[in-house]
Amino acid sequence: MLFADNLMKTLIALFILSCSIDAFPGVKASDDLPDKRIQLGQLEAMFSDISEKTDWDISGDMLWGYYFTHHEPSGLERAKDALAAKGYRFVGIYLSEKEEPSEPDLFWLHVEKVETHTPESLHQRNHEFYRFASELGLDSYDGMDVGPAGK
Repeated sequence: MLFADNLMKTLIALFILSCSIDAFPGVKASDDLPDKRIQLGQLEAMFSDISEKTDWDISGDMLWGYYFTHHEPSGLERAKDALAAKGYRFVGIYLSEKEEPSEPDLFWLHVEKVETHTPESLHQRNHEFYRFASELGLDSYDGMDVGPAGK
């Protein structure tokens, strides 16, 4: 049970890392992609943390989940189709919960793919996804999560 608790804490930390630049004072967005929030140093720390706190072989195939947001599902449908053509598996499009009913709708696209990454290759993948989201006019590429690839 301790391993499961630590695993859950790691996954939550990874999701927070991917979603909040405010957690890293002094980190600035990339000049060429203004919405780019996840920096190489953060990915290096994430890989190190996973290696230290789990028994996962982060140097091998892992199941990587990627998240995009948009204020209407049709934009995410276009993204889903383009990503599926590149070998990403569609997981779902979800409506975000609201704290206030008057808040605008926000939809999430979740895709995943078994891949092997280093911090540098994941940094490049994130860069590609920031550009992809920008080119499609999506509200954002929001980040990634990771877990064992399974059998």
